[in-house]
Order: sequence, then C-alpha cells, then structure tokens
Amino acid sequence: MDNNKERFLSNLASQLGRSLKTQPEALPEPVNLYPEQRLTELSDDELYQYFLNTAQLAGSTYETTTLSSLPKHLETLCEQYGLPVILTGDPRLQESGVIDYLSEHCHANIWDHTEGKKNIERVKEAKVGIVFAEYGLAESGGVVLFSGADKGRSVGLIPETTIFVLKRSTILPRVAQLAERLHQMALKNIRMPSCINIISGPSCTSDIELIKVVGVHGSLNAIYVIIEDC
Repeated sequence: MDNNKERFLSNLASQLGRSLKTQPEALPEPVNLYPEQRLTELSDDELYQYFLNTAQLAGSTYETTTLSSLPKHLETLCEQYGLPVILTGDPRLQESGVIDYLSEHCHANIWDHTEGKKNIERVKEAKVGIVFAEYGLAESGGVVLFSGADKGRSVGLIPETTIFVLKRSTILPRVAQLAERLHQMALKNIRMPSCINIISGPSCTSDIELIKVVGVHGSLNAIYVIIEDC
C-alpha cells in the first residue's frame, strides 16, 4: 500500500473510531448450506421434471428431440412461428447441422460479429431467434446464455419468439451450481463470456393494476427444445 493511500485510509479509519485494517475479517460460518444443497438430492429424472414444471410456470413451453433430428425439428418450429429467422454463430449449432440446414430451408441469417450493426438490424426484423443455452436451472425454470463475439445476446432477447436449444445433461439445480462452474472456469483461466443472461420464460410485467402482460420488453414466446440424447 503506497503512503498516500495508507494515510488517507488511516485518517478515514480514525474518523470511524478504529485502527486501519489491512486484512479482511474471516467470514462467519454459514447457518446452513441451503444455497448449495437445495434440489441436489433429486435424481436426474426428478431434477429434469422439476425443471420442466418450473419452466411451464414461468410461461415457457418445451419440446424434446434428438441431436440428429434437431435441424428438422427447428425448421418445423420456424415455419410455425414465422420467418425471417436469425441464429447465433454458436459452434454447437454449426456442428449439429442446424446452421447449414436452416440457411438452406428457411433462409436464416447467422450472427456474424464482423458485420457489426447489420446484425442488430437482422435481429429487429426476425420473427424467430435461435440460441444454444449453456445450462438450465431447475429452481427457476430458466436457461443460462453466454454472450460472445458470435453469440450476440440480442438474438435471445428481441425476436417475437426465442427458441432455446438445451442439452438435458446440462440442467443444474440452481444458481449456486452455475457459480461453481464459473469459478472453475476462472481457476483454469478460461475466458469469461462478455455477458451472462438468465432467462426464465417470456418477458412479462404485472406493474399496472396487477394485470399480467406478456411480451412487453422482449420475446412473446419462449420455447425450450431439449436434446435428450446428450
């Protein structure tokens, strides 16, 4: 600590009637481990069903598919909810064949960071946005999105309908488990996403006379397409 900083903090501490402390005090022992342990006692099937039930309460709908059937399944949904379509440039959408298939059959646009603001204009015009979720959270029924150069966050927030592709195996009990995974990423010096969004259902509000209005400041429809064979 440099001298100027130490003098300033020492003066501040004296005004508070105590000496300068340079080390944080030890945290008190937690009363319980509820944040870390809640829902962790559930089996995989129970956790999955809990997630589905909570997602429905939040206003989301869900469908299940297999990895091989994913491109065709998404095409059917796009035809149902309208065109045009925009997808993030997520490598998992590329590897699963979704990007090539929807580009050919639905003339879908792909988020490309090299094209700058053109991406935002395409998002504004899109009826459907498709993103690949990192995790599902059973407690809230929400999905976790990591933003990055080819994972523009507006794709999952602006279109009238957002389709979230999610692997069943990535469903976590609650935010505590997500935080632990982020902590492990930091320990391994893995680059953090530019933004982390947790989305639980379509946007809605009940601010005016407690009347629920859906689609006020984001997607009107939130659809989870869950891949069950991964």
